[in-house]
Amino acid sequence: MKKTVPLKKDIPFKSNVSQIVSISLDHNFYLDDRVVKGNLNVSGSYKMNDVSINTEDFNFDIPVNIELSDRYILDDLKITLDDFYYELIDNNTLSINVEIGLDELEEHPIKYEEVVEKVDNREEDLEIETLKEDKPRLFDNFNNDDYCSYKVYMVKENDTLESITTYYKVSKEVLEQYNDISDIKIGDKLIIPYVFNETD
Repeated sequence: MKKTVPLKKDIPFKSNVSQIVSISLDHNFYLDDRVVKGNLNVSGSYKMNDVSINTEDFNFDIPVNIELSDRYILDDLKITLDDFYYELIDNNTLSINVEIGLDELEEHPIKYEEVVEKVDNREEDLEIETLKEDKPRLFDNFNNDDYCSYKVYMVKENDTLESITTYYKVSKEVLEQYNDISDIKIGDKLIIPYVFNETD
């Protein structure tokens, strides 16, 4: 698996910049306790005005600090500089855009069986993940003919915690036992437990 991390940095110049004559980017990346660290070194030369034949040198260091989630295995991680482009803004600011590649990431295996289905018309990318055990202790109050599954719901624009719990008929307290719901945002995946029986 490969992920790309964009990095943008605006570098102000103390003098007017009419033209970037040359530019280069050097980097050193390393992994330190699940954090990608290092520096980007941007250097080159520029002209202060269009008629000048003289150039001035510049040299800037940009620190890199990328925290990686515990869900990834980092044994074979490769860190690369995948893309680099720049733009001169208002004749005094150099905007640097970099893409850092994180290659050969692996996710820890999921401890339960995944079954991907279309559950309803509301979300096409909804997944159902069925536990190998018949039912967790959370549902001990249900009869033995009931079965427990998890829905994994991806948060979309305009979703709120209230709209999700109402739609899936699950309480906020139950949802909290499976997820960190203190700050949900677009793209987050929520595990939603639900119970159905053989007649569903």
